[in-house]
Amino acid sequence: MHTPHIYIGTGGYSDTDLVGTLYPFGTDKADFLSVYSQHYYTVEINSTFHAPIGYKAVQGMLEKAEGRLKFSVKLHQDFSHKRTATAEQARAFLETLQPLRDSHCLANLFVQFLTSFERQHANRYYLAELVSWFSDYPLAIEFRHAGCHTQSVLDYFHGKKNLIWCNVDYPQNIGLPAFRFYANQRTAYLRLHGRNPHWWKAQSAQERHDYRYSETELQQLATLLNQRKAEFDQLYLYFQNTSNSHSFYNIESLKGYLANYGFQVKETPKFLVRQQNLF
Repeated sequence: MHTPHIYIGTGGYSDTDLVGTLYPFGTDKADFLSVYSQHYYTVEINSTFHAPIGYKAVQGMLEKAEGRLKFSVKLHQDFSHKRTATAEQARAFLETLQPLRDSHCLANLFVQFLTSFERQHANRYYLAELVSWFSDYPLAIEFRHAGCHTQSVLDYFHGKKNLIWCNVDYPQNIGLPAFRFYANQRTAYLRLHGRNPHWWKAQSAQERHDYRYSETELQQLATLLNQRKAEFDQLYLYFQNTSNSHSFYNIESLKGYLANYGFQVKETPKFLVRQQNLF
């Protein structure tokens, strides 16, 4: 029976809201990634969106993860929001990530476009150019404009070797695309943003993602993935709702529901469970 591998993690690992749950009280920030890697299989690095990452920083992350993590790395905002990036900037970014690739720990690259990125000629031309810069690397793409979530766009992605359609779960009925799971190739990608109805009123990403999925919602997600498991071999699934430790509780629940369907999930080491129970 075909049972794909589901890599579960969070968007970033440095949110101090996770202290007391994922990270025991007193954990030094420098040790966050080491602890994180003992709980989860993968991490989505979002800090690279705000500022370039250095070669030594990448090596440092590798050392702390000790081969336990797959890394999805977000492209800088110059590539997506400002759209001022160049081919030279892309090459420099890839050179920085070479340690991850050499150690087989680079899952994929990731780019997220604004809701203003509509499906029009100029944007399609730019997207084709951007994709060409990273053509040798798996690249997951998140579109926030509903006009990009159409069957014709999905058909374009179908079978593309290194393009990955990014599935997204947003709050509903506020103008964002509805959740629709689609695997255009054997590697799938899913970002869970939460369903905070006050998304547009939020003053920060922390506020936007201040939402904890209900047990019913998580059961429904596990059921959906089980129903669609023949469509993918591996899925990178990232909870973005680290605010108030929502992601920690949601991941623990989802792992249980997935395990009931026979999916392999990463169990928390017993010594870490004992540490957490002390606090």
